[in-house]
Amino acid sequence: MSNILALSEAATIGLHSIVLIAKEKEKLNVNQIAERIGSSKHHVAKVLQRLAKENYVSSNRGPAGGFVLKKDPKEISLLEIYEAIEGKIETQTCPGTKETCPFGLCILGEVSTKLNAEFVSFLKNQTLNKYL
Repeated sequence: MSNILALSEAATIGLHSIVLIAKEKEKLNVNQIAERIGSSKHHVAKVLQRLAKENYVSSNRGPAGGFVLKKDPKEISLLEIYEAIEGKIETQTCPGTKETCPFGLCILGEVSTKLNAEFVSFLKNQTLNKYL
């Protein structure tokens, strides 16, 4: 079965992890997050390192270590997290990423551009605060 919209595993881990971290009063470590979202702890650690590098979370090592947010949840959009993991979303006019359409007019019309814009708008308007 095919999906029109599918997120990468890294994006899914990043989005779910940041919401879990925002919801918790205490620090969450990689093992706790990996268990809750059903992902590899190594992949979770790699994604969280990226979010730490981008200053969305801070981490402490050791038995009492874990991750906490560095910003107010009201100030973090899902778009920021998505783009921290995947890179800036670019609007494409051709869903097939072709330079020139052999028909002169895209057979899919503007559906790709509209879906992309709606996806970006949705993520931009969703802050972590919504999930607390």
